[in-house]
Amino acid sequence: MLVPLALALGGCSALGHWSQAANGHLGIVRAAKPVDDWLADPATPADLAERLRLSQRMRNFASSQLALPENNSYRRYADLKRAAAVWNVIAAPEFGFTLKTWCYPIMGCAGYQGWFDLDEARKRADALRAEGWEVQVQPIPAYSTLGWSRLLGGDPLLNTFIRYAEGELAAMIFHELAHQRVYASDDTGFNEAYASAVELLGARQWLADKPEALAAFEAGRARRARFLALAREGRERLQKVYDGPAELRAQGKAAVMAELRERAPREAPGYEAWFQRANNANFAILSAYSDLVPAFERLFEREGRDWRRFHAAVERLVPLSREERRATLRSLEGGTPHEADPAPRQTR
Repeated sequence: MLVPLALALGGCSALGHWSQAANGHLGIVRAAKPVDDWLADPATPADLAERLRLSQRMRNFASSQLALPENNSYRRYADLKRAAAVWNVIAAPEFGFTLKTWCYPIMGCAGYQGWFDLDEARKRADALRAEGWEVQVQPIPAYSTLGWSRLLGGDPLLNTFIRYAEGELAAMIFHELAHQRVYASDDTGFNEAYASAVELLGARQWLADKPEALAAFEAGRARRARFLALAREGRERLQKVYDGPAELRAQGKAAVMAELRERAPREAPGYEAWFQRANNANFAILSAYSDLVPAFERLFEREGRDWRRFHAAVERLVPLSREERRATLRSLEGGTPHEADPAPRQTR
């Protein structure tokens, strides 16, 4: 996930969002201190110290083996005393999956707006609902500043994810560093799918000589794959309803959602709550994180599983238009990519 640190365009509400984003990030920066300082402090709990040491091995691996940036990101740690780093507001139309976007200098446009205060995020969500949008507020455990925060100490490790299972901790670090490696302005789906592919491929490589941890990671991703398959089917069926007669859309939508909620315990165990609260915003952001992941995996294979060649090939797509990027990715293997395992963050 990305958080802009540049001034948002347009009016007082945008200025208010920029102010809380800047202050929120600076609060995290001030709370962070070098991992070595935490390790030297006898008051640091033993289990936290172990996780911090593990994170630094992962951080070194990211640069030495995955060709991800070597900088000061994830060399510091902060305990935010809360369960999320930021809360994303996402919104989509009542009968469609086009995410509402917010645009910023440097970063471009993104299909979510991050808030460091949950109450403020909820207020923004309520305002959007009043305008007719379907809205969700999602807790986000980590975000990337695209490297712009390096002068402030870099993006830090956080209590919100430091105790993840080993494979998922590695995936989180690799995902966020990938945003610093390649970024295309105004293309949330491209950026998140690329980072999601990096996290999946990178975590498997990290766990290659750890069979038990790898098995646990793959089991979790298999469960998520079943969830994604049901969610993809649901979104496709809903799209057919939305493409149909206007007077039948509300009834058809309700029927599809009721069936998905009934099937979830059997076909996507562990994700029942997602389907219970899901609306078009959930389906839309899930698509952004996952639709292009298989294409990036194929690109990795085409480049001989060489990380530097892979990142370079992705970078060559950035100057293209959004449509040209997708056409190029899909040409790797005829047909449209479907969901694969995205970052488990939508949060993770």
